[in-house]
Amino acid sequence: QVQLQESGPGLVKPSQTLSLSCTVSGGSITAGNFWSWIRQPPGKGLEWMGAIAMTGSTYYNPTLKSRTSISRDTSKNQFSLQLSSVTPEDTAVYYCARLRRVYVSNIAARLPDDYWGQGTQVTVSA
Repeated sequence: QVQLQESGPGLVKPSQTLSLSCTVSGGSITAGNFWSWIRQPPGKGLEWMGAIAMTGSTYYNPTLKSRTSISRDTSKNQFSLQLSSVTPEDTAVYYCARLRRVYVSNIAARLPDDYWGQGTQVTVSA
């Protein structure tokens, strides 16, 4: 059973960079699938932010691409998210997930064979 766990600060100041990590157990991030970051702002749907594939190739939501960077540390079986120049509109629950595909923007629903972390609340506030 693949398990994912997000970690990082819960409070970030405006204009700073949000940094989160995802630790994966029960599966290797180099073995396949798309290791992804998704967020859900209050009262809104799931927004796919981007992913890193087993090859190390990265894919990003076009609306966030200029501010987003996803990387990995294969020795720790972890992958990470950096979102720069944050504003209060970036306040959301952030999820890491193992997905079978990449998306362009919103995710309508979780698919049965995808694995998600429990999510971590990140608030952007001075």
